[in-house]
Amino acid sequence: MRAAVIHGERDVRLEDVPTPTLYTGSGSDGLDAVVRVVAACVCGSDLWPYRGVTPTNEPRRIGHEFVGVVEEVGENVRTIRPGDFVIAPFYDCDMTCVNCRNGVSTSCLHGGWWGSEDRIGGFADGGQGEYVRVPHADGSLVATPEYPRAELIPSLLTLSDVMGTGHHAAVSAGVTEGSTVVVVGDGAVGLCAVLASARLGASRIVAMSRHETRQALAREFGATDIVAERGDAGVAAVKELFDGIGADCVLEAVGTKESMDQAIRSARPGGMVGYVGVPNGGPELPVRPLFQSNIGVNGGVAPVRNYVEDLLQDVWSGAIEPGRVFDLEVPLTDIAEAYAAMDERRAIKTLVRP
Repeated sequence: MRAAVIHGERDVRLEDVPTPTLYTGSGSDGLDAVVRVVAACVCGSDLWPYRGVTPTNEPRRIGHEFVGVVEEVGENVRTIRPGDFVIAPFYDCDMTCVNCRNGVSTSCLHGGWWGSEDRIGGFADGGQGEYVRVPHADGSLVATPEYPRAELIPSLLTLSDVMGTGHHAAVSAGVTEGSTVVVVGDGAVGLCAVLASARLGASRIVAMSRHETRQALAREFGATDIVAERGDAGVAAVKELFDGIGADCVLEAVGTKESMDQAIRSARPGGMVGYVGVPNGGPELPVRPLFQSNIGVNGGVAPVRNYVEDLLQDVWSGAIEPGRVFDLEVPLTDIAEAYAAMDERRAIKTLVRP
């Protein structure tokens, strides 16, 4: 089969790799499945190795967001069946261990990460390919009620990562009915955080964005205000909107030192920052200012698998359309362009069709 392989900085190639099969070797538990990928995408976090910020020491599979159709399942799989259309979170988990049951499936005691070394000594498949072997089919995969209409597939794909991650930012910051919210970051996660905040009943949502197309989508997702300024000017603009005090909840969706500083200084005393930006840009927590203002910071890598069933209901009904963050679609053969477009900010998020 064909799949995306990253070799180094700005070097992603489509290559022939072994087609995955059910694992039958020593230690097989019969809990896996093989999924034919219908749609995948490029994530903002994929850009860290693409840009060379995270080193690539040897070629490896890449990609961690996909939806598809189950081709075959192991003998001990109970809830997932061949022919099911399924959503896969950006990691593998069993949903039975104590961490999964506590709502933190990203810390699954038996799980792993797509494209990384797996529990049987090999490397897990990446999501940007034609097929993926899923080690814990009953845990990781969520089947939709039936095969979805074509127009639903992009929104279902967001449940593998960005919509669940934006939702996690809002939940971590305590967004609820009537909350005032500021979202730092206008990528797919930040835009989904706007949508998640609106879904949870926020009364006012400020999107920090300097890009007209992203500002427009933020407004369509529920943003009531736009702040284009950054740094001190951005903090001042935010506070001016909230009587000089700041917002109840600030959602950080970038992962840099500057974005975390922006988020913390935009929160009111006693407010909460929910952070989900992958911290590859040196973010720091200034403990003394947090202490003095009683501002809390909560968040981390989003356990999106724990949110899929809840969010799926609103996607399936059409109540929310997070798939609108995809403003470019390319075939898998153009995977290099999929990365370049996002790297150069010509696209918010790229959908890839095998």
